[in-house]
Amino acid sequence: MSTKNYLTPLEITEEIIQTGIKKSKMTIINMLILGFLAGAFIAFAAEGSNMASFNLLAKAETYGLGKVLAGAVFGTGLMLVLIAGGELFTGNTMMLAGVLDKKVSIKAMLKNWFYVYVGNFIGSVFIAYMMNKSGLFNSGDSMLGAVTIKIAAYKVGLTFTQGLFLGIMCNWLVCLAVWMAYGAKDMTGKIFAIFFPIWLFITSGFEHCVANMYYIPAGVLAKNSKALTDAALVLGVTPEKLEHLNWETFFIKNLIPVTLGNIIGGGILVGVVYWYVYIKSSKSLDKRI
Repeated sequence: MSTKNYLTPLEITEEIIQTGIKKSKMTIINMLILGFLAGAFIAFAAEGSNMASFNLLAKAETYGLGKVLAGAVFGTGLMLVLIAGGELFTGNTMMLAGVLDKKVSIKAMLKNWFYVYVGNFIGSVFIAYMMNKSGLFNSGDSMLGAVTIKIAAYKVGLTFTQGLFLGIMCNWLVCLAVWMAYGAKDMTGKIFAIFFPIWLFITSGFEHCVANMYYIPAGVLAKNSKALTDAALVLGVTPEKLEHLNWETFFIKNLIPVTLGNIIGGGILVGVVYWYVYIKSSKSLDKRI
């Protein structure tokens, strides 16, 4: 009897497919509720990482250290999703493995993606709204709010190509974190499996569509405060960039390209690739033998 406390890559692939089957059979209300929770958990991680590092992120000479500190905090969000329970769109892109294995229909996958995405959006914006109402953006002589605006303005200023590739690299790492967490059989293993890839993705500055459902709405809402916009101007956010930061640019300039990139990074470069190597190739070898 094996006593190992982890799964092999082949076993993880099989587990991901079985999990995708279960996800495809969830009710709409459960997808929305668990999607809401996951969106809120990721938003908590986003606001907490900003709070921890805003004084470093505000200065060019300490920006890299700020990202390192933010990354160390941010992993808590995915830990909450995978351990406490939640449905996260970016992780669910790996359902593509189940589709290719003919265990999950395309319709069921897209249904899951849609309702979980909506739930993630509502949960993330809900936390952004509460943060705005809480007065916490005034922390550090309004510097937290200023950095929140600066981050959001940067994100809506990306080109489509930049958003796409930053999204690919992001969810490649995020889904590897989810992948390894499925491979761990104990709580400690899951936490470590999540922590390091997420730390790397945040430190690198990649783009995660659900995290951006907090980052950008938080900046849009914070922009309504003159004290916060004045502080953002001090940080180098120009009036033109402030004007460009709105709900329309959030969806068109960031959410669309980043979401497409996340699907490629997680769904194809993790789910499809490992399905091909460990499932399809194994079946082909069995047939030849």
